[in-house]
Amino acid sequence: MKILVVGGGGREHALAWKLAQSERIQLVYVAPGNGGTASDVRLVNLPLTDPRLLAEFALREHVALTVVGPEVPLAAGIVDLFRSRGLKIFGPTQAAAQLESSKDFAKSFMQRHHIPTARYQTFTEAAAAHAYIDAEGAPIVVKADGLAAGKGVVVATSVAEAHEAVDSMLSIAGGRIVIEQFLSGEEASFIVMVDGKNVLPLATSQDHKRLRDHDAGPNTGGMGAYSPAPIVTPALHARVMREIILPTVQGMAKDGIVFTGFLYAGLMIDEHGNPKTLEFNCRMGDPETQPIMARLKTDLVGVMEHAVNGTLDEVELSWDRRTALGVVMAAAGYPEQPRSGDVISGIGAESADYVCFHAGTQLADGKLTTAGGRVLCVVGMGDSIKMAQKVAYDAVDKIKFDGAQFRRDIGWRGIKHPG
Repeated sequence: MKILVVGGGGREHALAWKLAQSERIQLVYVAPGNGGTASDVRLVNLPLTDPRLLAEFALREHVALTVVGPEVPLAAGIVDLFRSRGLKIFGPTQAAAQLESSKDFAKSFMQRHHIPTARYQTFTEAAAAHAYIDAEGAPIVVKADGLAAGKGVVVATSVAEAHEAVDSMLSIAGGRIVIEQFLSGEEASFIVMVDGKNVLPLATSQDHKRLRDHDAGPNTGGMGAYSPAPIVTPALHARVMREIILPTVQGMAKDGIVFTGFLYAGLMIDEHGNPKTLEFNCRMGDPETQPIMARLKTDLVGVMEHAVNGTLDEVELSWDRRTALGVVMAAAGYPEQPRSGDVISGIGAESADYVCFHAGTQLADGKLTTAGGRVLCVVGMGDSIKMAQKVAYDAVDKIKFDGAQFRRDIGWRGIKHPG
């Protein structure tokens, strides 16, 4: 069978890499892919922003199943279009994707269905937003209502910073922002697959958003991740399913919007172990996907078939017991103005405990070069977080490109947890 993966980042490389391992696969297409996915699959030079062209390609090539990676085509209604053409596709409809594409929709949904989250207010007028900030004080969180590629959030540590965020976001956020209470604690990523009714949890993981060590520097799309995340104990896992995930899936159905696809709950877990929902994504996280796929032992093709056929309750996933830890190597100038065109060397061959997933790369004149903000995600496997760290960083130290940026402390929170 043939499968199409829509997207061009590290998440899509990891999904395509795992799908291509199945004995049942004839070919995995990736549209548009990157300089690294070419070695595993066939690249398709089609834009993410035109679901019609992607559907025509899927029909012409007799693609059995399409998996959508990024948020932009989901918000554009790619799932609705594919289904109207009789094509099988895994992802949420345009209406369901509002859980990610509109912060205001997500917050009002959580409030209506009693899903634990930070208190908030939505604003379209700058004066009212500024007055709210003056009344609430800092720290406080300002979010653009629409899609912002993981960067439309400012955690303001001062009132002045919050006011500045309001002014900049209202000019580009379609005239709507969400301002919410700052939550302290430790973050974790909780990702599940949903077939409309049944929910299949994936392995837990933890992302590292800040650019530099010790969680310093600006927010990014993610500088590394590891799986499993020790902070998500079995008891907490059960609680998140009971209080957040299942009420979300059931609440969407009650509202007349059946949810299918990956559902990602970004959690904040306070000092007493109580989880609250920071945000929802309607896709797998990046870079969480890379270590999660590295650990998955079950044939992903079969899982995807159950997902589109509404039978995820028949699936039991098998995981590598080891920890997988991914270190993102970013381009010079990331996240503000990433530089492209720097030659990459030293990636090395994949092994049982190492794989390098490409994101912002391209092949130019036979040379692999940087072509985006986050360039690579280097994943190491080990019997502990420290061992996985060593494998990953030994590989990182061999990879060279001018201006490479990466953190040296991915996994530090997990090391402090017992277990």
